[in-house]
Amino acid sequence: MSILVTGANGTIGSLIVQRLADAGAEVKALVRQQGKRSFPAGVTEVVGDLTDVPSMRAALSSVRTLFLLNAVTPDELTQGLIALNLAREAGIERIVYLSVIHADKYTNVPHFTSKHTVERMIESLDIPATILRPAYFMQNEQMVQQVIQNHGVYPMPIGSAGVAMVDTRDIADVAVAELLRRDRAPAPLARTTLELVGTDALTGASAAQIWSSALGREVTYGGDDVAAFEAQMASWGPAWLAYDMRLMMGGIQKFGMHGAQDAVDRLQAILGRPLRTYAEFVAEAISAA
Repeated sequence: MSILVTGANGTIGSLIVQRLADAGAEVKALVRQQGKRSFPAGVTEVVGDLTDVPSMRAALSSVRTLFLLNAVTPDELTQGLIALNLAREAGIERIVYLSVIHADKYTNVPHFTSKHTVERMIESLDIPATILRPAYFMQNEQMVQQVIQNHGVYPMPIGSAGVAMVDTRDIADVAVAELLRRDRAPAPLARTTLELVGTDALTGASAAQIWSSALGREVTYGGDDVAAFEAQMASWGPAWLAYDMRLMMGGIQKFGMHGAQDAVDRLQAILGRPLRTYAEFVAEAISAA
């Protein structure tokens, strides 16, 4: 019996596939297009789509454990609900679902509410699952790194409420730990929820200061204008996604992204090491540029 990883071509999914393979697990990697990425030896590439029921039924056969990741798309909710229903139909009782932190607070943000609805299905049907709720990804900053370095402006309008950004590598490592824990258990385990956060509550100003220190020159915060942020995103991507991200930034400015008091300690106990810091990420990103 194997572990099926959805979103296997993506940033987090590909990390999870690699780490599971390194741990000796039997892994199936669900992809929409075959041959797009080179997977580790022994990993079985499975072509399917989360809204294509026949392909998902085939992908879920001979699977004991499921990692469910839905990309931010207009039909994200449909994808998540279909995948979970088909997993139940296949008798899969070991699931790790990648949600998002504060999905219950950001009720006007489409991809947050989609994930919250999937969480409600997991909870109402008492599905044996780990729900992972990550905060804003540090790796999102790579989209604006050139602006930061070339123009001395930190442009993400994250405001001053504080965002405990988390490194995607830490997300993947926690996900793998939970997948292996569930996969290797003699019986399905009780449902649990983990908030995936970093150690620092960053503001726009403090993030800019970290970049300033790492670059050795001034970087200023670009401000809280979410309309300008939407316009910039819409210049290179779909308008619906730009608006979704604008709404998310509005939520970040209002609520922030903070884990529970013990969240960092719980994660570091699972990992057996400290979480990566934002300053470490920034230094690494500059070095790799």
